[in-house]
Amino acid sequence: MNRPWVDGNSVQLLINGEDYYPRVFAAIANAQEEVLLETFILFDDKVGQELQQVLIEAAQRGVRVEVVVDGYGTADLPQPFISAMTEVGISFHVFDPQPRLIGMRTNLFRRLHRKIVVVDGEQAFIGGINYSADHLGDYGPMAKQDYAVEVTGPVVAQLHASSRRLLAPVLEPPSQVRPVREPTGKVSAVLVERDNQRQRNAIEEQYLLAFRSARKRLVVANAYFFPGYRLLRELRNAARRGVQVTLILQGQPDMRWVRALSRLLYNYLLRDGVTIYEYCQRPLHGKVALVDDEWSTVGSSNLDPLSLAFNLEANLLIRDRAFNQHLYEHLSELGAQHCKPVTLERMVHGYWWRAPLIFMCFHIIRRFPVIAGWFPAHRQTLQSLQPDAEVDGNLHEGKT
Repeated sequence: MNRPWVDGNSVQLLINGEDYYPRVFAAIANAQEEVLLETFILFDDKVGQELQQVLIEAAQRGVRVEVVVDGYGTADLPQPFISAMTEVGISFHVFDPQPRLIGMRTNLFRRLHRKIVVVDGEQAFIGGINYSADHLGDYGPMAKQDYAVEVTGPVVAQLHASSRRLLAPVLEPPSQVRPVREPTGKVSAVLVERDNQRQRNAIEEQYLLAFRSARKRLVVANAYFFPGYRLLRELRNAARRGVQVTLILQGQPDMRWVRALSRLLYNYLLRDGVTIYEYCQRPLHGKVALVDDEWSTVGSSNLDPLSLAFNLEANLLIRDRAFNQHLYEHLSELGAQHCKPVTLERMVHGYWWRAPLIFMCFHIIRRFPVIAGWFPAHRQTLQSLQPDAEVDGNLHEGKT
């Protein structure tokens, strides 16, 4: 990671769509010059429609609005939804659109999984929350538990530069906004990204450094947990040297195979003192962690092969005691009130026949990125949609 930590920031934790959407929509409503927005998923539901409306109103005020969605995560937006935005001057781009095969999406790997918003170069949002109603509590028992942060201060320049780089092939003319660099708080922060070029292991390396430095406590709340051996070893080693290591993982998953894979690792971690909770109130979609009293991270990266080896991801690393403590108190409450502890006795039961299966599955999945790399990779491009286009894998011609 080449970026420096920068001081003088203000960072606010946003929990679920109830916190996140009002803050993002208010920031866009107050935009004067530019809105850069990246997301994996944008649905045509009440959340997507509210986002669409504030973006349209911003464009009508003369604000430059650039929206990037992923061609896999956002595959079914109807043409009228997109046209309503492009007709007022919003630039709408799709990352790596691919045609369907027998009605199925084919572009599973190397996705744009980042969720970033930068407004006027002075306010930013980053985390794991998409634009869909399933991030709201009134969605029902399958509403997602998720996190993001609102950021002001000098680190916003790093997020702005990152979004500009992603948009560079289609950003015409280039952004003229100069990010504000004046201090707004006392938080130290840095943006860390994962891409498929020069920063293939950047997020994983930062997790490894943080885990190795842990001396007191280490808490990870992650939706899709199947890391490689290096991360597993550092979690185990931290617990062995007396660190209180706690994992909060999915107990009510949106995809059942996710919990099945994670459980293959439980015995390895539990026998060395790692505490594991399964969050059972709703599907866990968060990607947050903290170490000791200062270090925290909030972002889009899961700890699984897709995020760590394929997708474009972005996390904010934070050094601040108050933020760390706030996140710790929230996760502790989550663990105490809405989680089920996983015991070693439960995992050891039947282990004699599961051990060969665990060994085989772990090593196959661990090498999955290498195996997938044997196959030709599609080009990762941005395609700019015209007013009559729709996101269905068969897009009208646009800039790439």
